[in-house]
Amino acid sequence: MMDIELARTFLEIVATRSFVRAAERLNVSQTAVSARVRSLEQQLGRKLFVRNKNGAALTPAGEQFLRYAPTFVQLWESARHQVAAPPGRRAVLSIGGELNLWHPWLLEWLQWMRRRAPDIALRAQVGAPEDLADQVANGVLDIAVMYAPQYRPGSRVELLLEEKLVLVSTDPDARRIDPETYVYIDWGPDFAHRHDISFPEITNPGLFVGLGPLGLSYILGAGGAGYFRQRAVAPHLAGGRLHLVAGAPSFFYPIYAVCSAQSDDDLLAVAIEGLRSVADSDPALKRERGEPGFPSDQEVRS
Repeated sequence: MMDIELARTFLEIVATRSFVRAAERLNVSQTAVSARVRSLEQQLGRKLFVRNKNGAALTPAGEQFLRYAPTFVQLWESARHQVAAPPGRRAVLSIGGELNLWHPWLLEWLQWMRRRAPDIALRAQVGAPEDLADQVANGVLDIAVMYAPQYRPGSRVELLLEEKLVLVSTDPDARRIDPETYVYIDWGPDFAHRHDISFPEITNPGLFVGLGPLGLSYILGAGGAGYFRQRAVAPHLAGGRLHLVAGAPSFFYPIYAVCSAQSDDDLLAVAIEGLRSVADSDPALKRERGEPGFPSDQEVRS
């Protein structure tokens, strides 16, 4: 019987197009990766990769095997998870999310699942978007929550909600970006494009931060301004520690669920229901929609 690690190694090489990068991501030696590929090729009786100066390319036989490898890994992981369900739990659901999304949204989702689906055991982890997408495609995760979905064979994508990025400052009288105190948060290429259009004068910010929570902690401690998720800054706006910058544009930032095509549809339905329920109950989103009892952004600014 084929070792599941052989199929995982094959998929990692396909994703990275390199034996070296695959070894780094699998945390094994390049020699081990090469040995696994040789073993897999011997079992299949076909050569799967052609190695050249540009990396590793699939042979026709490799292209054929790629049609089946993700399903093979997914089925194995699904079976392993179900067998490993703790006593009293009917199933296991594995979820991953980007760090920016865990606080507070996914933490609230964990609590929702505990209340509404106590018979489902949960496995949760934080990861980078590319790794999360790979783990969904390989069947390691049932669902991954991220900002920019990365499509892989064996997965499907659902839009969960569109979050808003707003410009906030520790200065209640701020009316524009001060380059000396502005913190640029890397929210991805789409945000960068829209930011450049809105603020062409900010070409080289003094502080560039790749993680939203880190940037938020910085300006709360040192002062300054930056774009952050409305959900994340809502408590600080209500408490007076931060203030919306009047007249500044806001940017919508969609959030997606990447789901394994081989996972139990009922489990995925429960998970997505919970994610949307937590989002719908969020005061920042209710304020954005102008629901009764929640003042609009314009009312908050005035």
